[in-house]
Amino acid sequence: MDGDRRYGDDVLAGNWRRRRAVPVLDAELDLVVEDADSGFCGAVVGFESGAVTLEDRHGRRRHFPLEPAAFLLDGQPVTLRRPARPAAATPRQRQRTASGSIAVGSRPARVAQASRIWVEGIHDAALVERIWGDDLRIEGVVVEPLDGIDALADEVATFAPGPQRRLGVLVDHLVPGSKESRLVAAVTSPYVLVTGHPYVDVWQAVKPDRVGLRQWPQIPPGQPWKEGVCAAVGVAEPAQMWRRILGAVRSYQDVETPLINAMERLIDFVTVPPQ
Repeated sequence: MDGDRRYGDDVLAGNWRRRRAVPVLDAELDLVVEDADSGFCGAVVGFESGAVTLEDRHGRRRHFPLEPAAFLLDGQPVTLRRPARPAAATPRQRQRTASGSIAVGSRPARVAQASRIWVEGIHDAALVERIWGDDLRIEGVVVEPLDGIDALADEVATFAPGPQRRLGVLVDHLVPGSKESRLVAAVTSPYVLVTGHPYVDVWQAVKPDRVGLRQWPQIPPGQPWKEGVCAAVGVAEPAQMWRRILGAVRSYQDVETPLINAMERLIDFVTVPPQ
């Protein structure tokens, strides 16, 4: 995430690392901080050769020296130090949500925030809930299904997005030259992020081997896609096929990378703290 944009010019302007009133904190396991130079944001998972190891929501790990004022916590510079006594837990013992994020235990869900994430239909909403539901409840972000995106520009105008009322929209089949790309181009608010995946339907974003297929069937243009898939695999109706698909999804590892990337971008966008 862009640290300059997210936290404001006053934090990163000038030679702020030389300021003396920077708090010193123990780098306890699961403390989430951002490296001020690179913008890498992650939770503390350990230490190595005088450096702290951070892990982001995608499971990527990086090491950062424990230098003065090298990190940001809630937008403010902090100095991290290795705790004096060993932490009680190890990274292997920490539980994770279906999205791969660190589980926060018994922390209650936040009251719903003004920002929203829209998806195209109830199947999209159910799949997002299956994988990212825990994360979204902690952030207080509600996912709302649309009935397609033909009237997206009008619905965005009615929503009236703003700095503290951001909107993320997940779109199926968002590829250059598609009808979806033309509809999305009409949305120009800086407080709206529209992103998506290349698949015709969110069903196709589930890895085919999870539902016993080598690959998703190729359905000719002009034929209803869901019905065509059902006919090709010998399933009576879309509702039956959808139960089979959703039942096969347990975590982010069961869906394709473009969907994961799109959702992570939307979550980051709508949870940016107010300036």
